[in-house]
Amino acid sequence: MSLRRAYGQGLVTNFANPKAGVFAVSFLPQFVPRGAPVLPALLAFAVIWVAVGLLWYLPLVRLAGRAGGVLRRPAWRALRSTSLPLYEIHIPHNDKLRCLRFNTAPTTTGWDMSGSRVALVTGSSSGIGSAVARRLAADGMRIVVNSARSTAAGKALADELPDAVYVRGDVADPADARRIVAAAIEAYGRLDVLVNNAGTTRFIPLDDLDAADADAWRDIFDVNVFGVWQLTTAAVPYLRKSESAAIVNISSVSATRALGSSIPYAVSKAALNHLTRLLATQLGPEIRVNAVAPGLIETPWYDEAEEVWADSHAWITANTPLRSVGSPQDVAEAVAYLTRAAYTTGDVLTVDGGRHVV
Repeated sequence: MSLRRAYGQGLVTNFANPKAGVFAVSFLPQFVPRGAPVLPALLAFAVIWVAVGLLWYLPLVRLAGRAGGVLRRPAWRALRSTSLPLYEIHIPHNDKLRCLRFNTAPTTTGWDMSGSRVALVTGSSSGIGSAVARRLAADGMRIVVNSARSTAAGKALADELPDAVYVRGDVADPADARRIVAAAIEAYGRLDVLVNNAGTTRFIPLDDLDAADADAWRDIFDVNVFGVWQLTTAAVPYLRKSESAAIVNISSVSATRALGSSIPYAVSKAALNHLTRLLATQLGPEIRVNAVAPGLIETPWYDEAEEVWADSHAWITANTPLRSVGSPQDVAEAVAYLTRAAYTTGDVLTVDGGRHVV
């Protein structure tokens, strides 16, 4: 029996060849009368396929234009390895190909992010927080950018991201902490991820006990411990409603080693590690709670402590296994992992180039 005859009788139901990129046409016999010429039917199908494809592709071109680039490879594709995200778009950015991922399909007017996860990243106007905000946005999340002072930088970052808002507020202030969370809910109606990144320190030699006075302890604990607690308790009622809720606290290797910018800072991060584990026992299974403990990271944190940076940099690059300091992006990758690590909670992930094994 010939192919034309078999097709006309509805016996040939699939011409798909994934390796050759040929799409299945198993439904054609249902709509084409038996005995009809196969070639015109296939041509008509091809025309319809191209028309539908353009309806999907053109909005992505406009989206890419708004992001400052032109699509140079397929605009989107289904990701079959995970349930979140489902789609990705590749856009040139700063001489690199940026990948933005979404868990909703493109529409004829642009990319629909209304079903995407929402992440609140405190202290995200620069440094590690900024890198985390960008990384989670690249995973398709809608971002709430926050800072206590750097308003211009925070707004600029929010404008840069595909879907983000900026909320100014000091996490050490209980009223501000509640207001930051409320603003996130007002903007997006949901909250799925909380990254407690906001932190502070004073550079005090560990042997200078007099300089580490009560004011230093209060200032550091107000942000690094109480601020985390206040943001978390304000966010928990909304996080419980998420199907994939996660809290990630930014700690430090100084929490477990006799080092750090000051004794109050190191103790505050040790408290944060224990708080992370205690919260994990109480908030599961609805909410996972983890922490990332960075080592020496190149950020504006050390702009006013150049001597400390120089000494630490020299030691790290000479003695640790990876012989280098870290970047904010290194920490952001760890945070991104913990936001989707469904079977991980109560853990502190060290990102220090092997400093902890020396």
